[in-house]
Amino acid sequence: MIRVVEFGPYTVQDLHELPEDGKGFELEDGWLVEVATDPRHHWVTRNLCRTIEAVSGASVIVCAGGGWEISTPAGIRKPDVFVIPREVARAAILDESPKVIPGREVLMAAEVVSPGSSSERNDRVRKVGEYASVGISQYWIVDHQPEPRVHMLTLGEHGYSATPPVLAGTTLTAEIDADKPFTVTFDPAALLEF
Repeated sequence: MIRVVEFGPYTVQDLHELPEDGKGFELEDGWLVEVATDPRHHWVTRNLCRTIEAVSGASVIVCAGGGWEISTPAGIRKPDVFVIPREVARAAILDESPKVIPGREVLMAAEVVSPGSSSERNDRVRKVGEYASVGISQYWIVDHQPEPRVHMLTLGEHGYSATPPVLAGTTLTAEIDADKPFTVTFDPAALLEF
């Protein structure tokens, strides 16, 4: 039986009691926020996940949104792509503990921006502070329109610092700090390739 809460604030339980466990929503400060996606967004997310997986090694798991959730001070977020230690993923899958990955366990998170959507501002503004506050060392904001480009934010002593966006036709190189660090290298144009 689904319990319907017509007016917030909402809880994690309310989110998970939505049809399909609330896959189309995040929980932000007690409110349900719709996560906007379309086929192009899904394709870019899929290609980014595969690119990172190809070089990640056995000590980490690359998660692609959907059923994966992380906690932040604002609530529950569902990054499009994120990297967590293998033992954290194993516990979440086999023991189902935790069901929601603590944000502090995330090594890197990426959001693929859907231009003009209700989630665009969150991806570009709100999540920058949230992800920094839980210690996610890298946050990538991925644009796919009009041309693919990646904004890499790296956590430092005073929050995230940004480098100029990596544009299609150039090469992104990033080292992910894991038990066994690994380097991701790709041209953002590859995110739209078939």
